[in-house]
Amino acid sequence: MARAIAGGTISFGLVSIPVKLYSATQASSGVSFNMLHDKCKSRLKQQYICTFDNEIVGRDQMTKGYEFAKDQYVTFTTEELKALEEKATQTIDIAEFVPLDRIDPVYFDKAYYLGPEKGGEKAYRLLCEAMRETGRAGLARYAARGKQYLVLLRPSIEGGLVMQQLLYADEVRPFSDVPMPDESEVKEPELRLAKQLIDQIAVETFEPTKYHDDVKERILADIERKREGQEIAVTAPEPEPARIIDLMEALKASLGKSKGAAPAAAESAAPAEAAPSASDRKPARRSDEAKTEPKKKAAKR
Repeated sequence: MARAIAGGTISFGLVSIPVKLYSATQASSGVSFNMLHDKCKSRLKQQYICTFDNEIVGRDQMTKGYEFAKDQYVTFTTEELKALEEKATQTIDIAEFVPLDRIDPVYFDKAYYLGPEKGGEKAYRLLCEAMRETGRAGLARYAARGKQYLVLLRPSIEGGLVMQQLLYADEVRPFSDVPMPDESEVKEPELRLAKQLIDQIAVETFEPTKYHDDVKERILADIERKREGQEIAVTAPEPEPARIIDLMEALKASLGKSKGAAPAAAESAAPAEAAPSASDRKPARRSDEAKTEPKKKAAKR
């Protein structure tokens, strides 16, 4: 059973819905390595060194500062930093409802599950169902941990509410920063083949359990072999397959690859040309030598 990490209240209009927040994701489960002293294999620890005095500085001698110009800082005490923080209100204040499909997922950040608090079950279900049927999601502000967050409330596939933390506009680079070539014409035959390729590998539902972190599993297996005293085989990377430059040829090759052995099977299944029956055969023509042989015998007589 998941444990709530915080409580809050969804507010829109005069409606208030008490909810609990649950973490929707787990901490990164990637494989990490520690820095060790090669001599004794003991773990190393980080230290802060002053670049001016070249001395190790303890935490009790540290202060925080904001760099407003090159190597120029304005410093703050711990009390001043706390005064700068946003006061946590625990209120998820919906400002507007927008079509969910109009929000670019590039703005999506961390997600949280929202569960109804006691007494808010009916209003919770009502909001969830109303957003589902209208195809809209709620944009809201949420203050916590000294910050103000822009969040998106949306119905999940499983039936509950998800609070999706969003990035602010100044945190997302515009796509115009990406150098793009001049627009080239999309030819109809190429578009048709591309759509055919998409249809061949298209699915109707997303099943995340079908996918695994193959790299992580391979690394963990190698770590286990190393722990058991075995050596890890170091091999050169496999050469990349030759790239097909022609777009049409690449699309055709991709379609053939998706079909597997279907083309070969179809080719082998093609009916062979029927051999003529005995009744259809024409009598073989005799050679000229065979035709003249009876005349030679008659002349001898």
